[in-house]
Amino acid sequence: MKPSILASTAVLGAVLLSTSAMAQQKTMYLGSYGGSFEQTMRKEVLPAFEAKHNVKVEYVAGNSTDTLAKLQAQKGNQQIDAIIVDDGPSYQAVSLGFCDTLQPADIYKDVYPVMKYPSNKAVGIGLNATGIVYSKKAFDENKWPAPTSWADLKDPKYKKKLVIPPLNNTYGLHTLIVEAELAGGGVNNIEPGFKAFKDEIGPNVLVYEPSPGKMTELFQSGQAVIGVWGSGRVKALAETGFPAEFVYPKEGGIALGVAMCPVAGAKNGAEAQALVQYMLTPEVQKIMAKGAGLGPANMTVKLSAAEQVGVPYGDQVKQLKAIDWDVVNAKREEWNKRWVREIER
Repeated sequence: MKPSILASTAVLGAVLLSTSAMAQQKTMYLGSYGGSFEQTMRKEVLPAFEAKHNVKVEYVAGNSTDTLAKLQAQKGNQQIDAIIVDDGPSYQAVSLGFCDTLQPADIYKDVYPVMKYPSNKAVGIGLNATGIVYSKKAFDENKWPAPTSWADLKDPKYKKKLVIPPLNNTYGLHTLIVEAELAGGGVNNIEPGFKAFKDEIGPNVLVYEPSPGKMTELFQSGQAVIGVWGSGRVKALAETGFPAEFVYPKEGGIALGVAMCPVAGAKNGAEAQALVQYMLTPEVQKIMAKGAGLGPANMTVKLSAAEQVGVPYGDQVKQLKAIDWDVVNAKREEWNKRWVREIER
């Protein structure tokens, strides 16, 4: 056989092998947050996983209640293989049967006990904090002192300058609960929280904004100068060069666990299980601490002083307040309907 024919045959063989490999590549679907979290996942986390497992991860962005709604709409024919959601909706997903049991893996031995679920159908992959965000530039220009309390959201000087996510977003839900607590109520008596929003906080609100991207724009344009948001979101905003500051209110910030589960009945169950395990590796945990502001769920991860900036870590975690999700999830739908009817009308 002539050398030219040999070369052509070799090239053809390589093309066929490449085509075969591409044909075998699976596509899996991950439901998770948008905004800066999505960018970190797409750019720094998922490419290495895709290469190792010969899989393409399609990212389905949305807030946690959006993701849960997609699972409910696709019940019996799930298109999403794995989800990353807030702790409250994750407990709902487990209780509704949407999460598959986690397969045994050594990585779970390194996870903080508080991040493990009794059902073993989901696991915490990191921790955020809900607190107050403000524009240091705007506050300096107005000679305003930095906010220190959840009660500061009621200050009339913030009229139409305050932005809070709506109640179907965990940040908004946390705010309603802590405002109820300030007035002697709480998850078992939410009435004071609704009253605070109607009479004192509502007049200050520019918009109840669910989109992380829009939230960022409102601060950057100067329309909003104070708000309620997560520590990770504020860290990402500050890293754009905007003078955003995060405050742990004196009454306590709220712990916001970020949880993940493989979806029961998913078409790519093995890859979903592998992705959950991958998210807990020290390498990825460090990326998520830096890029998304998540306090690590893996006990072996140590953050330097620089890496700890804007991340719930060490003593800050101990000061965070927890939410009783068993109580809240039972009442959340009722609260959401009332919120739309009375607050966001």
